[in-house]
Amino acid sequence: MTGATAARRLKWWGWGYEDQQPSHEEVQQAAAGIRAHLGFQPEEAERPPSLDSLELPEPRLRPPDGALAEICAADPYTRASHAYGKAYRDIVRAFRGRLDHSPDLVAFPRDEDALAAILDWCAGAGAAAIPYGGGTSVVGGVEPRVGDAYSGAVTIDLRGLDRIVEVDRESRAALIEAGATGPRLEEQLREHGYTLRHFPQSFEYSTLGGWIATRAGGHFATLMTHIDDLVESVRAITPSGVWESRRLPGSGAGPSPDRMLIGSEGILGVITRAWVRVQDRPAFKESAGVTFGTFEQGARAVRALCQSGLYPSNCRLLDPGEAALTGASSDGALLVLGFESADHPLDAWMDRATELCRDHGGRVERKTASGGGGGTDAWRGAFLQAPYLRDTMIAAGVVSDTFETSITWDRLDEFVARVHERAENALREICGGGTVTCRLTHVYPDGAAPYFTCLAPARRGSEVEQWDEVKAAASDAVIAAGGTITHHHAVGRDHRPWYDRQRPAPFADALRAAKRAVDPAAVLNPGVLIDP
Repeated sequence: MTGATAARRLKWWGWGYEDQQPSHEEVQQAAAGIRAHLGFQPEEAERPPSLDSLELPEPRLRPPDGALAEICAADPYTRASHAYGKAYRDIVRAFRGRLDHSPDLVAFPRDEDALAAILDWCAGAGAAAIPYGGGTSVVGGVEPRVGDAYSGAVTIDLRGLDRIVEVDRESRAALIEAGATGPRLEEQLREHGYTLRHFPQSFEYSTLGGWIATRAGGHFATLMTHIDDLVESVRAITPSGVWESRRLPGSGAGPSPDRMLIGSEGILGVITRAWVRVQDRPAFKESAGVTFGTFEQGARAVRALCQSGLYPSNCRLLDPGEAALTGASSDGALLVLGFESADHPLDAWMDRATELCRDHGGRVERKTASGGGGGTDAWRGAFLQAPYLRDTMIAAGVVSDTFETSITWDRLDEFVARVHERAENALREICGGGTVTCRLTHVYPDGAAPYFTCLAPARRGSEVEQWDEVKAAASDAVIAAGGTITHHHAVGRDHRPWYDRQRPAPFADALRAAKRAVDPAAVLNPGVLIDP
């Protein structure tokens, strides 16, 4: 029933399943190629620790006898696999066998009654309750880093709530439980001919409830970019009762109860199900690759595209460094452009889009049935493999992580230049060198979301400290230049210092008051967004 007894287990320290981990010889070979490709000196690849080598403290909590005890686990695998999310600093610490804050217990509720009982027990026992979906947080959102004010930490794994409960064909909507992973959700929707059309990079393992709690961004670059756009109503269990909004296509009745839960990161309640807007599965697709001499030239074309009303499904602009690094292009910046529709052919849309790109100096290569597309397939392959490759990067001794933000078009060029320079200087000062690349992941009529990737040689054993310094320098630069600390990765515990600077003070007071109202014992995910 639980992660501890499943036939196929996820890696407790990294990305993917245990049976997907390459052999040490394969890791050695890949690590040598990666370091050579990045221009770093050769290093031996390290091995991840065994589960048997971990020294976990004794659990500080025991569940009460009865039904709750039957859905709780405290074995080493279950505790280790719920200790961290999937940020670079998380995987490095796990790779070193450093489980700084493992949960004392992990609960696996399969219905709302069990969930409510767990929350009630946590409140009475003075234990922190950490909602957990797929465990893919990259900002410390699920790490039980809760301090000594709590008697312990209980992680609540919601993946047992994974069903599509109802489909409304007339309104084209579906009621789905929050623990459904991306593949599980899409598999069930496919039976009805629908798709949610929300594909974050973590899609394989992340859950609907996690997407809603973190305001997750999907793969699509325009229009419905975030899960916010797909939510019709939300239901959550709080320590003070049920929070459920009325199901409506829109409403002007005061502040939205849905919007308050979307992005709340588990501090106001545990999301259990949501009505979401689904769509017919696409029947028509068009894609192309467009190269530009410079990133700035490509950005001007992207701005024209997203202000044209064409709304491409994919409109990702890679700077020359990222295009070359992923093998997508060695000829400047690359725009990965795509359209899709369930209703109509897309030739006219793509014709006009490529015309706009040519107006801004772009060189277009349309994708055909036999391939091509100006490196779009190479980029897509690199994008999908990136989370798996990062485990090998760590074994190879490479600092590899990302940060993302958004900014309006009038400030984009200067903003990207300033943040890029500061991040690159930080890599040079802290790591002795490295590279910073940038791409635009999502675009809007009024601005874009720059996404930066940092790669540098690591000092073995000090990777976390290295990255924390680089991340702090980059985050300071983002906030100082007027950007947001996160466009779609959420706040968690890692972004708190900069989130505190970004949000208005009266809003912070209002958020604290709301938490006191629904969670008077402050047991829900303490340290995320606000202090209890």
